[in-house]
Amino acid sequence: MKLYKTKTCAVVEHNNLYYAIHRDWQTLVNVDNLYQQLSELIATSPAGTDTLIKDIEAPMGPQQELWACGVTYLRSKVGRQEESKASGGADFYAKVYEADRPECFFKATAHRVVGHLAKVRIRKDSTWDVPEPELTLVVSSSGKIVGYTIGNDMSSRSIEGENPLYLPQAKTYDACAALGPCIYVTEQALSPSTSIAMQIARNGKTVFEGTITIDQMKRTVEELASFIYREASFPHGCFIMTGTGIVPGSDFTLQSGDEISISIDSIGTLKNTVQ
Repeated sequence: MKLYKTKTCAVVEHNNLYYAIHRDWQTLVNVDNLYQQLSELIATSPAGTDTLIKDIEAPMGPQQELWACGVTYLRSKVGRQEESKASGGADFYAKVYEADRPECFFKATAHRVVGHLAKVRIRKDSTWDVPEPELTLVVSSSGKIVGYTIGNDMSSRSIEGENPLYLPQAKTYDACAALGPCIYVTEQALSPSTSIAMQIARNGKTVFEGTITIDQMKRTVEELASFIYREASFPHGCFIMTGTGIVPGSDFTLQSGDEISISIDSIGTLKNTVQ
């Protein structure tokens, strides 16, 4: 089933629409048995006939955090090595790809995250910018993965490539990430063949597209979540981006007005425009 954050909470299952009126979003999604709770909710709610969800917000509560993991796909490792070669930082990415400990970093608070159809930003002090399409985990305060959503990890490759220590500046700023359009809640783990696809359009024409399956990820999603939760607590739960395997080449950079579409099997499509 799919859970949407709107002025109320909307659940879609088998083309039926249910509303969870007056439910606090953070409390609703921060439970280990989210699937069961949503199943009970729709069992006691009348089904709507219109499944068109309007005014969709990013599926985060105001006190929830967004974290991210890097260099989890081979293509990401190669891309990071290419961008940081001149600064002498290429070896760091090769080492973290093979290391026991993954790269994990804080991405954004809720007010820096936008939702479906909203505008993402590129930094004014950056010359090379890309979106990063990522399967994103919804994790409860106990550390259990309770759902999945789509993430767009906006990144400045020029700043990160200049020096790996500039990663926070390359990654964290206003409207630096998008999440949505929903949280996909299921009793089963996602299939390893789950596909991630990204398309970027400029003036109505496709200027970049790529696909990858999540079985190309070097680490498991449980491993990534466990490292982030190892010495940090999240009383209201956490969202975790799991890295990207789709990296545009060095000849591509985003421009204002570009339209970014990211699709993940079973979840849907997240669309954003560059401001």
